[in-house]
Amino acid sequence: MLYHRVATLKSDPWGLAVSPGRFAEHLEALRQHARPMQLRELSRGLGDATLPESAVVVTFDDGYADNLHNAKPLLVRHGVPATVFVTSGFVGHKREFWWDELGRLLLRPGVLPDTLSLSVVGNMHRWELGEAAHYTREEFRRHRGWRAWKSCPTPRHSLYISLCELLRPISEQERQRKLNELRRWVVAVPGRRPRHRPLSAREIDELGQEGLVEVGAHTVTHPVLSALPPASQQREIARSKARLEEVCGHPVTSFAYPYGKPRDYTAKTVDVVRRAGFGCACSTFAGVVGHSSDRFQLPRVYVRNWDGDRLARLLRKWFDD
Repeated sequence: MLYHRVATLKSDPWGLAVSPGRFAEHLEALRQHARPMQLRELSRGLGDATLPESAVVVTFDDGYADNLHNAKPLLVRHGVPATVFVTSGFVGHKREFWWDELGRLLLRPGVLPDTLSLSVVGNMHRWELGEAAHYTREEFRRHRGWRAWKSCPTPRHSLYISLCELLRPISEQERQRKLNELRRWVVAVPGRRPRHRPLSAREIDELGQEGLVEVGAHTVTHPVLSALPPASQQREIARSKARLEEVCGHPVTSFAYPYGKPRDYTAKTVDVVRRAGFGCACSTFAGVVGHSSDRFQLPRVYVRNWDGDRLARLLRKWFDD
């Protein structure tokens, strides 16, 4: 099961957050209808063909601070283990992940230029915002429930999607240069939001205490691995492992591919992960793990902000299938 955040957000374009109340309902449903287990335990079960019926693993991607402050207390209360895949290059940073910062700059109330232009990988892109250059608080409230996979209600939202697609495949260094240009577009830049920050090293250590929550690796800069040459992929994967082992003080044995769809990594990537010393790796393509599943391409189901009854129904369906 794939989560990212346990939080109540004013705006959540990618549907990354599950509220604390709903997450508690999810954990109760898991206790009643499934067998929650550690990822390393599931990996061993696949390796020796002892995977139990109705096994479920809870995972979080990216490494948001609310994984410790909001999710862990509920995991402890319900006795449900989890794995948090941490993007090591963001550990301790005050800045938001790039997709959150882009939303802060473009989808919060404020003023942008009427005409915008940006060069990305040598190609010039231009947008005409017109009246959408002024985004009011009323418009923000009206569209705060918008999701990025739905039709765009304003040119602001179209701009956000366009820039997500342009910034996603480029390097972190280049992406930060482009974000610096975007910041200059905004007449009054909204302040950084502490609730959106990544985990610090101290918080990662606290997260892993008691052994209920496992820390896994999620690369250094969260790139599209398939867009990188093999040597760069190896650095992203190995350095992430090494940094998190330094923070945790013990081996890090699980990995999750950033973005995680089949187009986002390659067979070479899988080989690099295996050779780096990981015992398993998670994708983001939907599916149920079975005895024939590849331990280095484990499917996961993306969990939304459902109520507990809906999750219980889905669990029964997945296990029956």
